[in-house]
Amino acid sequence: MTDDRKFEIVFDTELPGTPERVWEAVTKGTPGWMFPTDQWPDVKTVEEYPHHLVSRMDSPDGWFNQLEHVLEPLDGGRARLHYVHSGIFADNWDQQYDGASKHTEFYLHSLGQYLKHFDGQPVVFTDIQGPAASQTPDGFVQLKKAFGMDTAAQGDTFEVEVDGVGRLSGQVDFSNENFLGLRTGDTLYRFFGRNAFGAPVGMTVHDFSGSGDSGATASAWGVFLEKVYA
Repeated sequence: MTDDRKFEIVFDTELPGTPERVWEAVTKGTPGWMFPTDQWPDVKTVEEYPHHLVSRMDSPDGWFNQLEHVLEPLDGGRARLHYVHSGIFADNWDQQYDGASKHTEFYLHSLGQYLKHFDGQPVVFTDIQGPAASQTPDGFVQLKKAFGMDTAAQGDTFEVEVDGVGRLSGQVDFSNENFLGLRTGDTLYRFFGRNAFGAPVGMTVHDFSGSGDSGATASAWGVFLEKVYA
């Protein structure tokens, strides 16, 4: 590392989709498992479909952000992914690196959930941020307690009534001190304990039901989060 602002995050995993399907998911399908990236001003410096993709953004001051995906086919319609995220953090290097590293694990897990359960289906994406009051050290714990999921473990089934949202049932597909993933028959709910990284608690909803309404979803969950942190 020649500059203490530079970083590199490397992650290797196996995914339940062919390299072709993973390529589609990481280029055009990001609203289904992460967030929309179609407006990013990135340049594809390597584009060897469907095995090697490098996307990069640069600015005149030397800042850059680069994502590399190397895909290898495996038996059973699966793929091995070698993922490298590199770039520059201008401030709070340790905190930003910690947050980005932990987000990477959760996002790539969510990619696997999307490929296994919802691959290619139309999605309505909604991003909801909690209030500033959620930035306290126990902010994410408060949210999980409000769900009755403070002891939830990956693989558990759940059925909860969320005030203003309705009844949700399905499986806890991810759970640790910073992130919670819930999957129902038609939706992925992703909860982010960003209070640990100097930001409010947040969440995303990836609705594959065919009847999703992003405005109504944002309103309902926004009211719920305000009540949690009132």
